[in-house]
Amino acid sequence: MFSQLMALALSGGMQSSAVDQPAPSPPACAASENRQFDFWVGKWDVFDPKTNKKVAESLIESVYRGCGIRENWRPKTSGGGSLNIYIPQEKKWFQSWIDAQGSRAEFVGGWNGKAMVLEGDWPTPAVPGQPNRVRMTYTPYPDGSVRQTGEVSTDDGKTWKPSFDFIYRHAAEGEAK
Repeated sequence: MFSQLMALALSGGMQSSAVDQPAPSPPACAASENRQFDFWVGKWDVFDPKTNKKVAESLIESVYRGCGIRENWRPKTSGGGSLNIYIPQEKKWFQSWIDAQGSRAEFVGGWNGKAMVLEGDWPTPAVPGQPNRVRMTYTPYPDGSVRQTGEVSTDDGKTWKPSFDFIYRHAAEGEAK
């Protein structure tokens, strides 16, 4: 039996397993769209642009082999965080947020060529039943900072009012906690 297998192998009847193997597929999140929110990744000191006072620290990390972005928002009191992912089949970004007040919110959106814009309903525990539609815009600036603005609508997006405005500046190494 061994001699028959050897003869078959030498005659070219058996091919190496390398030839039979399909080319490896690219990593799950290798598309350029998965990198659209990478400008937000980093250790940040977060400021109110009107007063230039530091209001929070934030750690934004690329996680799960580049498939997700995790936010850890740390103001002086309370805190919260989000997980963000691009879903290619839907061509959209999704963000799931939770915080220390017991709030949970889901946002959907995408890159508009200049900024990441996410929108969703954010229930307010203090005012049960009041609809709050929130639109957040994350804009990267040439100096490496990021501006995050928020707008709120209580009429399902017909009108919008400013809600928050933050400037993220890279924290000095070891400053963000």
